[in-house]
Amino acid sequence: MIFGSRPSFFHLAFFLLGALMLLFIVAPLVRITLDSSASELSEALGDRELWASIFLTLRAAGVATIISILFGVPLAYLLAHARFPGRSLVLGVIDLPIMIPHSAAGLALLTVIGRHSLAQKIAGPLGIEFVGEEAGIATAMAFVSVPFLVNAAREGFTAVPVRLENVARTLGARPSRVFFTISLPLAWRAVFSGMVLMWARGISEFGAVIIIAYHPMTTPILVFQRFSDFGLTYARAAAVVLILVCVIGFALLRFLSRPKRGEVR
Repeated sequence: MIFGSRPSFFHLAFFLLGALMLLFIVAPLVRITLDSSASELSEALGDRELWASIFLTLRAAGVATIISILFGVPLAYLLAHARFPGRSLVLGVIDLPIMIPHSAAGLALLTVIGRHSLAQKIAGPLGIEFVGEEAGIATAMAFVSVPFLVNAAREGFTAVPVRLENVARTLGARPSRVFFTISLPLAWRAVFSGMVLMWARGISEFGAVIIIAYHPMTTPILVFQRFSDFGLTYARAAAVVLILVCVIGFALLRFLSRPKRGEVR
């Protein structure tokens, strides 16, 4: 306890402000869950369309995360270790998808992966379609959420003691071996945390996805469609099911990445 045996008014004020922040986050989630009746939840749990959209959402976010690892982790490693002209600009570019309104991001993506784009002409013979397809959904999710992966991984690699990597190199280890035997094992928790955040952010994406693919519907779009067409009551149960699935999945992934007993975080 850093506050000592008798917390000051300053510390108590911070506790109060922090508690209000937590209440702001938790209250809407608890309220929407409690407002949903057992019959509404039971009907939602048996809704095939809802579950199809949930599986689509989870799958597309997972694909977006896995593919982004192949490109984002090497970029994060370079940003953590290399110093080169324009590095600050690259760091700013990585954060752009967070700052750009996601509907605008979807329109920008449409110019790159649209039906008449170069990317579609290349992917078409391989049987890959973007607009109105799962590949497009995953691409939109990746675009808006990859900064979470890159930034978390970069911080993890930055925290790896440079002397350990230097010692390995002086002993004759190649850069690839240093990466896979020292850097990545020591930074894996930060990388995994970035993966979880990217996956979670992809699940929640709405603006960019709806531009690329209204159908098939991801769950955020399905909830919006039901709310627009039928009102709060009909959409509420679907939203609660999605929230519960996300909370369970997020908690499970956090549990898997927890430090073992005696291990330094």
